[in-house]
Amino acid sequence: MKMSLETKITLNDKTVAKLQKLIRANIDSYDGFRESADQIDDTQVAALFREMAADRSTLAAELQDYVVWNGEEAAEDGSYAAAIHRTWIDIRSMVSGGDAYAILCEAERGEDKIKEAYEDVLKETAGSAMNDVLQKQYAQVKAGHDRIRDLRDAFKAKS
Repeated sequence: MKMSLETKITLNDKTVAKLQKLIRANIDSYDGFRESADQIDDTQVAALFREMAADRSTLAAELQDYVVWNGEEAAEDGSYAAAIHRTWIDIRSMVSGGDAYAILCEAERGEDKIKEAYEDVLKETAGSAMNDVLQKQYAQVKAGHDRIRDLRDAFKAKS
């Protein structure tokens, strides 16, 4: 009985499913940042959100490529839960008049979720052929999370 070694083009079903989870999380993050950028009055925050949206789009596209290379159809939309989260951001921005601090609080909550998703997948796929890619993406996600958190804290200090 010979066991085949997982490679990036022969991923097992479990790894592909985890990649799909991260694709959805990145699409959710992209949608949230893009929509928030359009609603916020602060141009510095809007620019950061657009940059973060572009980063998340790139991460999703990279993972989609690996899923396709493994003969599967890659996820192309986010999750239902994220749609609810974006609705909450919409409500908060209307109530607060596009207040940057309130929107940054919500964005940081969303960033906590994507960071947790990567941490879970990294644990669940330890030793996977995708580990290097996932570690690199996790570092980007964590850096983005920290930028949002730091900016939120700076806005809180100003108010």
